[in-house]
Amino acid sequence: MKITRQKHAKKHLGFFRNNFGVREPYQILLDGTFCQAALRGRIQLREQLPRYLMGETQLCTTRCVLKELETLGNDLYGAKLIAQKCQVRNCPHFKNAVSGSDCLLSMVEEGNPHHYFVATQDQNLSVKVKKKPGVPLMFIIQNTIVLDKPSPKTVAFVKAIESGQLVSVHEKESIKQLKEEQGLMKNPEQRRRKKRKKISGPNPLSCLKKKKKAQDTKSPASEKKRKRKRVRIRNRSAPAVPCEKQNPG
Repeated sequence: MKITRQKHAKKHLGFFRNNFGVREPYQILLDGTFCQAALRGRIQLREQLPRYLMGETQLCTTRCVLKELETLGNDLYGAKLIAQKCQVRNCPHFKNAVSGSDCLLSMVEEGNPHHYFVATQDQNLSVKVKKKPGVPLMFIIQNTIVLDKPSPKTVAFVKAIESGQLVSVHEKESIKQLKEEQGLMKNPEQRRRKKRKKISGPNPLSCLKKKKKAQDTKSPASEKKRKRKRVRIRNRSAPAVPCEKQNPG
């Protein structure tokens, strides 16, 4: 049975690896229900998860999950201790905490860019996770960890990508990275800085004096002198008019 489970896990991991870019270390988000089930089944998550997935794993949780376990009291004290040993990932509910299921659901929004696995025993959360393509789902059955097969929503999404109807998040990231390496994509912050440099500072051309003022500085006496010279030249060059002789009276 153990070999069969590992074969299925390897097959499912290959599907998520090839179509959604899931890589090691596998980041597994745990909620309180999964920690409680592992405690009851005496499952050593740090030892058994890497063996089952045949790769390096990172156990993660959120502040909302920890706060929810604290409010539930002593009944889930052991589950809280397991969750406290996990790495805490930043969630968008820093000021106002939400339920653990809503928090984990928000962590896999927008195509699950961080490639999180969701580990839960909550049936409502499992149904919502299956509606989001590219999110591996894990749970515990009969004291054994199981990686669920890709959901119908995930399979339909992959088929749409293969037919050219959609572009996966992994492909968008690779295209964006190639554009940045080739310099085809500019950073929007650099564009804003360039615009600010153009706007700041007065225009040096607007500070120049007009040329008309230089013409007005000429004295009127010099203009009169030029006119007089022109008049004298004209008088000298004009031909002399012969005088008529006066008849004696």
